[in-house]
Amino acid sequence: MTVYVDDAVHPWRGQRWAHLMADTLEELHAMAARLDIPRRAFQNKTSGAHYDVPAALRERAITLGAVAISRHRERDLVKAVIARAKAQGRGEMP
Repeated sequence: MTVYVDDAVHPWRGQRWAHLMADTLEELHAMAARLDIPRRAFQNKTSGAHYDVPAALRERAITLGAVAISRHRERDLVKAVIARAKAQGRGEMP
């Protein structure tokens, strides 16, 4: 199973942000804990279960084993990861 972090392209509050997603919610929450992201930051939405992470934290996630995925180069993989995150957000997956 895998934890993924996409490109940090979303501007907000003067920083660029990425999405931390995973094959399972258990893996997602475990990685967030390793990154010291509080559970209250979890976004359990039908748009996709994820955590938002600033660019610097994205790099740390990669160092800890998250797989960097690019919306520009790996479109099929990104679509599959997002589809899984959406299913998780709807409560269809663990």
